[in-house]
Amino acid sequence: MTRSPPRQGERVFLAGTAGRIEAVIDLPAPGLLPHGPRGLALVAHPHPLYGGTLDNKVAQTLAKTFVELGWVAVRPNFRGAGASEGIHDHGGGETEDMVAVAGQALERYPGLPPAGLVLAGFSFGAFIQTRVAKRVPVHRLVLVAPPSGLVGGGRSYVTEDVPADTIVIHGERDETVPLANVFDWARPQELPIVVIPGADHFFHRRLHLIRNI
Repeated sequence: MTRSPPRQGERVFLAGTAGRIEAVIDLPAPGLLPHGPRGLALVAHPHPLYGGTLDNKVAQTLAKTFVELGWVAVRPNFRGAGASEGIHDHGGGETEDMVAVAGQALERYPGLPPAGLVLAGFSFGAFIQTRVAKRVPVHRLVLVAPPSGLVGGGRSYVTEDVPADTIVIHGERDETVPLANVFDWARPQELPIVVIPGADHFFHRRLHLIRNI
């Protein structure tokens, strides 16, 4: 399919469970698809206590790629990040917020196909999306550098199992989430992992490969 550049993002506020949630909505270019957008992609950014926001380059890459493929992309700021209200809740409140945001975003576009929701996330955002996927009907998951087990900074994650068609992308030289941790998580699920050679946790100079995958 021919890709078209995304339109300028619209900044909105949606209702979270601890206050309003700031988000950016990107729409496919007019005329890209004769029958309207293919669905909605909810994109979650990395850990807000370590500088993660909706402006993160990986999150932006995921959103732009989905927009180019004909999806409406929504990038929320987790509670306490950017102009989103509330304080960090180590995953619990963030999951509730993303469930709420997904529902409100879908209500904004009532003509979308049934079950036309994709969840995508990077790092902490990927962890959150594995939890959200247990709560809402999802067409597909795309997880970039999902944390599992003990990771950098002494944090530990028990990451949910995911559907067999989930796309998981990880860097060979990820210094924050060891590749071995992700294999340990994926192995019991018989879940393939796409490993980008030489890539670090933030995929410096490798963002185009995420886009291509």
